[in-house]
Amino acid sequence: MKPMIKLQMLNLSGLLAFGLVVSCATVPVAITEAPELTYKKQAYVIGVGDQLRIDVWRNVDLTREVSVRPDGFITMPLMGDVKAEGLTPERLAAVVGQELKGVIKTPEVAVTVSNPVSVAYQFRVRALGQVNQPISMAFSEGLTVMDLILAAGGVGPFGAANRTVLNRLTRAGYVEYLVQLNDILLKGQISTNYLLQPGDILTIPEKSFWRGEF
Repeated sequence: MKPMIKLQMLNLSGLLAFGLVVSCATVPVAITEAPELTYKKQAYVIGVGDQLRIDVWRNVDLTREVSVRPDGFITMPLMGDVKAEGLTPERLAAVVGQELKGVIKTPEVAVTVSNPVSVAYQFRVRALGQVNQPISMAFSEGLTVMDLILAAGGVGPFGAANRTVLNRLTRAGYVEYLVQLNDILLKGQISTNYLLQPGDILTIPEKSFWRGEF
């Protein structure tokens, strides 16, 4: 082999090795410990766009379906505008009942959120990257990593399942947790089949030639 060709090949090998080292050094490493659960179930708070049913016992004319307007108010007969945004259904029922005491001796009011529009995107989980169908779905208690991936149609053919990352907002900010999805789905090893919480994002990266994943 000619010296010049040999030198060029050595330079190329060095560049490839350097690039591999740099790429490995710059890729953030996901945490392997179990993620912190920060979600706590709380009383529902009414928001803009929510559909409400106001029931006034024995007063059919006052019972109605209303929507929370962009200004946060609803309109009720005999009362006019009532602030609903930021209140729980129980608190709004108490406010309406108090206002109706001027016309009804002992008003009994119940408020039901028939369509919680305001939290439609706040209480969601998402699966992105190398899944067969990227998905954004409503959160429900007990939902796990495996449930979300199955809803997304499974891992795509180019997905590096054992390098899946769960991105979660914690008290320290957004944190990445390693999920060994291949072990969950194919080996039944469920140690990283974590419970999800609202706002979680599961990302499956693409297989890497340098990692020997193809």
